[in-house]
Amino acid sequence: MSKNAAAIGPQYPQVVVLFGATGDLSRRKLLPGLFHLVSEGFVRKSRIIGVSLEDLGAEGFREFVHDALQEFADAPPPPDLAEAFAALLDYVPLSAGPDALREAVLRAERDLGEECRRLHYLSVPPSAAFSVVETIGEAGLVERSRIVMEKPFGTDLESSVALNRHLHAVFDEEQIFRIDHFLGKEPAQNILAFRFANGLFEPIWNRNFIDHIQIDVPETLGLETRASFYEATGAFRDMVVTHLFQILAFTAMEPPTELAPGPISEEKNKVFRSMLPIQPDDVVRGQYAEYRDVEGVDPESETETFIALRCLIDNWRWADVPFYLRTGKRLAEGQRIISIAFREPPKSMFPADSGVGAHGPDHLTFDLSDVSKMSLSFYGKRPGPGMRLDKLSLQFAMHDTEFAGDVLEAYERLILDAMRGDRTLFTTAEGIERLWEVAAPLLENPPPARPYAAGSWGPNAIHQLIAPRAWRLPFERAWRDPNGSDG
Repeated sequence: MSKNAAAIGPQYPQVVVLFGATGDLSRRKLLPGLFHLVSEGFVRKSRIIGVSLEDLGAEGFREFVHDALQEFADAPPPPDLAEAFAALLDYVPLSAGPDALREAVLRAERDLGEECRRLHYLSVPPSAAFSVVETIGEAGLVERSRIVMEKPFGTDLESSVALNRHLHAVFDEEQIFRIDHFLGKEPAQNILAFRFANGLFEPIWNRNFIDHIQIDVPETLGLETRASFYEATGAFRDMVVTHLFQILAFTAMEPPTELAPGPISEEKNKVFRSMLPIQPDDVVRGQYAEYRDVEGVDPESETETFIALRCLIDNWRWADVPFYLRTGKRLAEGQRIISIAFREPPKSMFPADSGVGAHGPDHLTFDLSDVSKMSLSFYGKRPGPGMRLDKLSLQFAMHDTEFAGDVLEAYERLILDAMRGDRTLFTTAEGIERLWEVAAPLLENPPPARPYAAGSWGPNAIHQLIAPRAWRLPFERAWRDPNGSDG
């Protein structure tokens, strides 16, 4: 890990109040992430207070955390590090009320012995968020604090406005960190570096050179235990508004005046303000065949488990350039890509049998999986006599560099940024409310959810949606093997 961990970390000691501390997200991601940040020295002094419905004491919570780390940490923690982390833990059952929570936080701050900052992380269902925010306010724990909110940030414009109004009654907007773990991934941040640090690509990052852009996040997983949540949400609310639109903003934004939270948020919000409303005719909704058989799902459910859509950004850079977004459950592959398709030459000098154009346009592809990868495809001559062209590629992968061990998991990066007060990778109330405005025509008049087979790429209508273009997935070639062999 980086030798500069302490310099990168927060200036002040942190008291983390983790609401929903015994939930699945906490067990799988948040507690292992906090352990990693503490044990690697990113957070120099801290205390972690678990809050949940279970009637655990501090020792019971420590046992819970021990088991979570054994199962979900990158490797089972050495006994000395596990013991040191356990000493930082405390627990307050939600039923104990605001006074008990306040006393636990003040006790932690006395133990730390200097001025602290408070980080309230709400890993709770949307239905519980209001009461948790009220509890924090009643406990008098708003001062010197930041609050991290998990999605969804409402389910339409009205509910989003109500949620923000409720939050702003207790917290200032600058204290609220709406988390999107997609933006915490190294590849998402690499888009900014790739675009704005290189003179090669930014001059051609516009409608004159780019034909269309795809953001494609198919998943092989089904609902697991999320049926009740998903029935009320669906693929569009669950994935597109909270994740894919945020990635779109990074891809489409203008250069910010500086690499700072304010200017970056403003450029993202300009993209959202320029988006045209999503029309139902530009959307394909789908539902995999066995969805209605899942326990907790309405036998006549019209909830979509798949969505593909075309959206347009009405500004000078992107006028008439379509952005195609696709995501869904139980699809053929689990991938996360952004694919930029460049315009083809206006006229070809190559003979008809040369192979030029046979594999579509040149593409710049970002893989948004945890290991950062990029690929640039292009036509090149096949060795030998004659003029036969093949699609070739230049590829980069983070594991090819000496920095692969420095990559933080997405939640780790975002927790660290929230502790530091860095809002660069978080969404704003204005941005979220604008996206629900953009979504209104679709939500008011959704097209029918078409059936599709599990293990497929979704309903056949997706090909009419993108025609005469084609979906980038499935790839015509694989990413190269880390050992150097071509896919």
